[in-house]
Amino acid sequence: MCRSIKTLRPPALPEEATEDEIRAAALQYVRKVSGFRAPAAHNREVFDRAVDAIAEATADLLDGLEVRGAGASAAREAG
Repeated sequence: MCRSIKTLRPPALPEEATEDEIRAAALQYVRKVSGFRAPAAHNREVFDRAVDAIAEATADLLDGLEVRGAGASAAREAG
């Protein structure tokens, strides 16, 4: 659906996703769903609220995910 949204969890990223990366993914999602690259002034507030909500939900998701095998690969890299 949104080809420009990249995976934001290991092993796709070597470290935690930044707030900027999370917000960029949320923005791409809202743009795709709404059909607007940049909303008109009368839609700006709802557009921005949606980006904020999706960025927050994405951060919560990433914080809660347990990536199996991530500890093993990290231990191999440290050793």
